[in-house]
Amino acid sequence: MSQPNSIAELDQAEALIEEWLGEQLGENPALDAFERDIDIPRLWHIRVLGEEKDVFTIRFRLDQRNLHYETYVMPAPLTNHEAFYNHLLRRNLRLFGAAFAIGAEDAVYLLGQFPVRYLDRDELDRILGSLYVWVEQFFRPAMRIGYEGKFKG
Repeated sequence: MSQPNSIAELDQAEALIEEWLGEQLGENPALDAFERDIDIPRLWHIRVLGEEKDVFTIRFRLDQRNLHYETYVMPAPLTNHEAFYNHLLRRNLRLFGAAFAIGAEDAVYLLGQFPVRYLDRDELDRILGSLYVWVEQFFRPAMRIGYEGKFKG
């Protein structure tokens, strides 16, 4: 296991994320807003505008070693449970840096982590872009399987 980052290194990573998010807000039409969590240090909520899924939130959280990121994709399926989970597990084979996971109330999330010491603007671009593309790509097919007959689209 790697050594934890110093407070100075975490402060530097925090400043990088803040500056990068501010730039993205002005340049990236998919980024609608972001805010810091008032109760949890080094946690950001990033509001993203999609097409297949209208709006979703990506969370960035810095800890001593990693930047953790996650987004809620959809609630637990109502139908075709085996086919639904089989579909998502097969999708995981094509993902880099994130994976589908089951969270609270069996909801589906995309989550991942990246070492703070290697974090830079290019990596932040890759993380945000990848999560955006994967939610857009996989949301509708997963909804069709897990909500067969109830999902229009």
